[in-house]
Formats: sequence, structure tokens, C-alpha cells
Amino acid sequence: MSRGVRFTIREKERALKMWLGDHEDVLCVARKVKCTEQTLYRWKKRYDGTRESLQNKSSRPHTPHPNAHTKEEQEYIRRLFEEQPNISYAEALGILRQKYAYSRTYYGFYRYVVKSGIRPKEQLEKYEPQPYETPEMFGIKMQMDVKYVPKECFRGAAQERYEASGARFYQYTMIDETTRERFLYPYTEVSARATADFVKRAIVYFGYLPHIIQTDNGGEFTNSKGCKKVHILDELLGKLRIKHQLIRPYTPRHNGKVERSHRTDGENFYRTLTFETYDELKEKMQEWNIRYNNRPHSSLRNIEGKRVWFTPLQKRAELMTVLKAGQTDSPRVRFIRRKAA
Repeated sequence: MSRGVRFTIREKERALKMWLGDHEDVLCVARKVKCTEQTLYRWKKRYDGTRESLQNKSSRPHTPHPNAHTKEEQEYIRRLFEEQPNISYAEALGILRQKYAYSRTYYGFYRYVVKSGIRPKEQLEKYEPQPYETPEMFGIKMQMDVKYVPKECFRGAAQERYEASGARFYQYTMIDETTRERFLYPYTEVSARATADFVKRAIVYFGYLPHIIQTDNGGEFTNSKGCKKVHILDELLGKLRIKHQLIRPYTPRHNGKVERSHRTDGENFYRTLTFETYDELKEKMQEWNIRYNNRPHSSLRNIEGKRVWFTPLQKRAELMTVLKAGQTDSPRVRFIRRKAA
């Protein structure tokens, strides 16, 4: 049993009964109860036949700790905060060290001030995330992200390539927030050019232009602060009249729909995936993309707002009916014209 763990009265009585009543060996009892032999002797000395004698006592020490603040140090600190109520902890610690040869650490000083009530600990306001507004019509907003293809899936030439140069494969993902329909495509690099190429492929796949594409702040999606050069993705989206929206740094939950879909990829696709070549990966990823878009999603709701087991393609078909009937106030969906074969 780890140090500091307290036993209940019932556990103590049981241990003493096995030892004194059933005459079991003291070491066997200690092993069963998970305590030391000295602990059993201490319980025996205190036990007078009543349950109250086995009650846990206070563990508060009777004498001050050798390293505790002295009365002089306590008086210095109390007087300093009374004279300067708004002084910072760092400044107060500096004054105490210069004037009174105070030798405590910053944390020890802060802990004493808060614990003694000289200055109560400030209670920070708890952050409450705002509800995320999901568009009611497809083609309004999409989320885009990129992830590693797990190296555990590599076989043959792909494994040799990785062992020789550390070359990886990457999965780009685009998801429509309303229908949860996705488009996936693998690349051998993460770069601005790969991102621009993926956006073009995604638009052709979906057949319409979104009003907003939301990404994180990775270098493949945007330039670093202070860079005056226009990013390739921003240049492309500007020509297509698509707004590029960046999420708050280090806040992946703002891109939660695409992040959640990546977890589904790991659980249902990459767990059993093996491939040897890039072409084989593309083929299998395309098959998985078709399967994903034909899977029921419990998060999708119908026109009445009720949760139904729609597939992304079924949800898109439902919204297409609404769009044709003109029963929506959402911005107009910008479809693209496909060239005849």
C-alpha cells in the first residue's frame, strides 16, 4: 500500500481478527491487508475492543516544520502587503530579499501568501466555448486538414523508401460541414503546391465552390506572421472568390468535424490498411472515401431538425430538393460546369 493511504475501521478490525482471532501469521496478514507489520502492532496497541479506538486520527503535525516561515518573516510579509496592497509577487519577493535577506523560492513565497490569506488566490473566469454554428446548406463552409499516413501501413517498396530516406505519405481531407461529405487524396509531401492541387481536385469532386474554406495555421495553408508574400492557397482562393478562414492557433476543436473524421480513418481504415506503392494507396483511399460517404452518420439531421441515420450523400440529396424548391435562405450555391466527355 502506498504511503499516506488510510485504512477504514472495518479493514483494521478484519486484519486484527485474522491475526489475533484466527491466529494467522502476522506477515501473512500484513501481505493480505497490504500494510506493514509495524502498522498491525500499532493497531493492536491502540485497540481496546471498541471501534472508536481504531478511528483515524488527524495527521496534522503538532510542531511547526523546521523550514516553516518564522514569525519575523511572517511579519515582514504581512507589513509589506499592507503598505503596498497592489504590489506584484515578483517585486515583493525582490524587496524581501534585498531588505530582510529573505531566502525562500518564488513558489514557496507565493504558496505562503495565498495559504495564509494575506492575498487570496485570484479566481480566473472559466472559459466556456461558444456554440459552433453549422451552416444549414451545403456549399457554404468546408474544413480542410492534412494528416500522416501511419508508417505501420507501409509494406514492400513503401517500407524500403521510408527506411532509406524517411519519406512519408500524407492524407489531405476536405469535408463539407453540413453534409459531412468528404474528399480524400494522398500526397508524398506537405506543401503549399500540394494544398493548391488538392483544393482543385476537391472542387471538381464536389461539383460546387464553397463560400468559406477553414484551415489551421500550418505552413501548408498560410504564411507565417510578418511574411508579405501571398500564399499560393490564398492566391488560388482569391481567384475563385472563396474566403480562407483560419482557426484560432492551437485550438483544433474549431476544426472539429475534420479532426473527428480523421479519428474515424484511424479506427476503420488505417487499422487494417497495408500498401506497397503510392498508386495502391490512392486506389484504396478512393474506395474508403466512397464507403465513408455512404455510411450513416448519427450527427446528421433532417429538414425538421430530427437526428436521423443519413449518409452524407442522402443528406446532400435532401438539401438539393430544398434548394430546387427555393425553401432556403442560405447563400446561393455556386455549382461548376463539368466538361462533356
